[in-house]
Amino acid sequence: MKLGTRLAYGCGDTACNIVFGMISTLLTLFYTDYAGIPVVTVGLVMLISRVFDGTSDIIMGFIVNKTSSKWGKARPWILWMSVPYCLAAISLFAVPQTNATLQFWYIFITYNLCTTVFYTAINVPYGTLSTLMTRSSRERDMLSVFRMSMAPVGRIIAVTLTMPVVKLFGDNQMAWIKAMSMWTIIAFVMLIICFTRCKETVDIAKKVKTEKVPVGKNVKALVTNKYFWSVLILWTVTCVHGTIVGTTLPYYCKYIFKNDEWMYSVLYLAEAGTLVIGAMMCPALLKKYGKRNLSLAGAVVAVAAHAAFILNPYSFSWALGTSIVRALGEAPLTAVVFGMLGDVIEYGQWKTHIRQESLIFGGSSLGFKIGTGITSAVISSLLSKAGYLSSTGAKTVQPESALKMIQNIYIWGPILVWGIAVITLILYKLDKKYPSIMQELYKREANGEM
Repeated sequence: MKLGTRLAYGCGDTACNIVFGMISTLLTLFYTDYAGIPVVTVGLVMLISRVFDGTSDIIMGFIVNKTSSKWGKARPWILWMSVPYCLAAISLFAVPQTNATLQFWYIFITYNLCTTVFYTAINVPYGTLSTLMTRSSRERDMLSVFRMSMAPVGRIIAVTLTMPVVKLFGDNQMAWIKAMSMWTIIAFVMLIICFTRCKETVDIAKKVKTEKVPVGKNVKALVTNKYFWSVLILWTVTCVHGTIVGTTLPYYCKYIFKNDEWMYSVLYLAEAGTLVIGAMMCPALLKKYGKRNLSLAGAVVAVAAHAAFILNPYSFSWALGTSIVRALGEAPLTAVVFGMLGDVIEYGQWKTHIRQESLIFGGSSLGFKIGTGITSAVISSLLSKAGYLSSTGAKTVQPESALKMIQNIYIWGPILVWGIAVITLILYKLDKKYPSIMQELYKREANGEM
């Protein structure tokens, strides 16, 4: 593929992360410290929302599979949902200053519109699009690398710059609305670039005899695909880590480092920037080591780097250094996880004779929803149980139990999730089987068989 096509595809995830990156990181802080919503309410909304969110991805997978338009199956959804998604993101920050019951229903409705409905309707088709652009595992790896090299750019734009922009605009709720409006304009332009430059060229149905597959058979083929579960866990790890760091670090800087002016932006920029650099280095290493081995080595580095942070958790400079090393370890898995999903699709077709691009991406995006929604809900619940005090305006003195909980979540959370990644990657064997799988698939398709 041409460089321009790869960059255009990466623009799609930059756009998603400009909006959703802030939602999965600073939204909890906004709700508690600017809108004055009790942290237990925030946690409850995010936890209940997962009931709806968990099914929306699968449903969207079926919808994409049945979509037929002049632009293809997945690509048109990026265009159709771009404006609703951006407007829904702005509405998240327009919480009315009213009674607690109305606030609960407002954030519940707007949060689900943004994440459960519109984000799903963009992200599932967007992920599926890569498998409809090429069947080459190498090219899918490159699309994944460009996607995950450019995704942190979106988070850098929004997350790193948001707090300084909020302070500049008055450090109040309206300042957040203005900041979010700025970011959504950038996101919209990038979504249009992605839609315009990325074309669907893969159509297996034109080569082989295909029959309508019943829903039950489709679901069975999905849940019996063992590598689907492996990659689901790995994607969940990257998302859970991002949510733990993104959600907890603002509190850590504010209450442990005693600085909410610039430390968070610097730490987040350091990690996100290193992720970009690390992801860009991956193509040179992938040919020699492969996706699994490179990701496994990186996961071990991530665990070791964050374990080193425990040695001096009150030092900003030490936190900066360890987060940079940790990000280098995170980069390989983050860069290739969507390339792995492409391989999972081919494995599923080889095993079950059913090709499930959109359903596999729809099902696997549960990892993203678990990583952002449930993790945010758990963090909010833990802070509430520890006695965290929500407030607006003047700084609040938090109880010692809340400070200890902030530390524990930030210190131990990343070690736990990257430890899970190490175990999962040790058991992951698809890289070795993939060449022979593709040889057999090409022979089948040459004979008109799935």
